[in-house]
Amino acid sequence: MRVLIAEDSALFREGLTRLLMDAGQQVVGSCGDALTAVDLARSLRPDVVVLDIRMPPDGTDDGARAAVAIRDADPAVGIVLLSQHIEARHAMHLLPRGRFGYLLKDRVLAFDEFLDTLERVRQGGTALDPEVVARLVGARAAEGRLDPLSAREREVLALMAEGLTNAGIAARLWLTERTVESHVTSIFTKLAITPSDTENRRVRAVLTFLDANAAG
Repeated sequence: MRVLIAEDSALFREGLTRLLMDAGQQVVGSCGDALTAVDLARSLRPDVVVLDIRMPPDGTDDGARAAVAIRDADPAVGIVLLSQHIEARHAMHLLPRGRFGYLLKDRVLAFDEFLDTLERVRQGGTALDPEVVARLVGARAAEGRLDPLSAREREVLALMAEGLTNAGIAARLWLTERTVESHVTSIFTKLAITPSDTENRRVRAVLTFLDANAAG
């Protein structure tokens, strides 16, 4: 896997580079600011770009804005955003397109899981940090938007948002895969998500609570 790293902390950037290389991945480039990240992504054509949300030149959401520019230039590139804190609004611009992950920085320490996230994103999937998902599911439940769903269906929806397959959800919840398939079908029905030729129904289900009013 060809990975580009954009992170303003030199120590974190070099440490992540070493971990990825030791794991057999190819780090094609690294940088410490968002503008350079956009340029490198266009010239190096990585499979996945890992970006810190807050980085120079402004130190605000430059990384997230760079991610959108990188994706606009190359719809096939995977994007994984890293953040110290939950800033869920940034997921809204990239999640519907797939090939997207959003993790809290501490999650990188669980390196095998981080590698799984990179591979999932490279293959076209999505992966949201469990803490982000829990916060959003709780907020949407409080607003009544998930009232049609049972408690178990909310659990399944949360794991869908993390990017787990039906098999992965079954393993996590100690259910059969057929039972998970039944829950997923029920979620689609209750949230009025019908088949579409142009949209992934799993992503659309997640977007019922990851909407424009997601807290930053």
